[in-house]
Amino acid sequence: MFVVIVGCGRVGSELAKLLSGEGHDVVVIDKSSASLDRLGNTFNGVALVGNGFNPALLKQINVERADVFCAVTNGDNTNLVAAQVAKRIFHVPKVIARVYDPQRAHIYNALGLDVISGTILFASMLRDKIVESRFSSYLIETKDLGVIEIEVKNDLIGKTIGEVNLPGEFLAAAIRKVRGVVIPEAGTVLEKGDTVMGVVKVVSLDIVRKKFGL
Repeated sequence: MFVVIVGCGRVGSELAKLLSGEGHDVVVIDKSSASLDRLGNTFNGVALVGNGFNPALLKQINVERADVFCAVTNGDNTNLVAAQVAKRIFHVPKVIARVYDPQRAHIYNALGLDVISGTILFASMLRDKIVESRFSSYLIETKDLGVIEIEVKNDLIGKTIGEVNLPGEFLAAAIRKVRGVVIPEAGTVLEKGDTVMGVVKVVSLDIVRKKFGL
């Protein structure tokens, strides 16, 4: 996969190193050469000093061949402009933009961009830890679904996944065991000490809590 990343701050540099380490072709652009130093000596991609929304620079790196374009600078305006150039001029199929101001998220969405808002994400994580530590709405990008953890004890011990699923309301997706995490089948039997991680409809939270004694 060919990925272009604009912005080499803490997020951009870590993303670049992760993708590069996985064998992807990565180009990182930042207006500061000092920021590019964050990539370290193990980074196996291309690092360029320049403006991430400069069409001439983007054409130089063949951005039109990119599979993904990520704008993750510390400025919303820069991210919006760079993402628009990548999408509208070079027709990159997947464009992701970081946004700090949650009030601007709808603008990015209206323009057909994938949006990651650290402000909304972190606020949601804190909310979930405060209100219901077992429930995480931030793991799925919709207000309709969330992920909930259920400790296997009492009546749940010995039951199968098929018996604990609630069609249309709760679906067990993984089980964390002492020996590691497994993807269960309908016949997988729950053991004491397991933790079931499942997808739940937010409107069904009270039903699920009552069903599993949470």
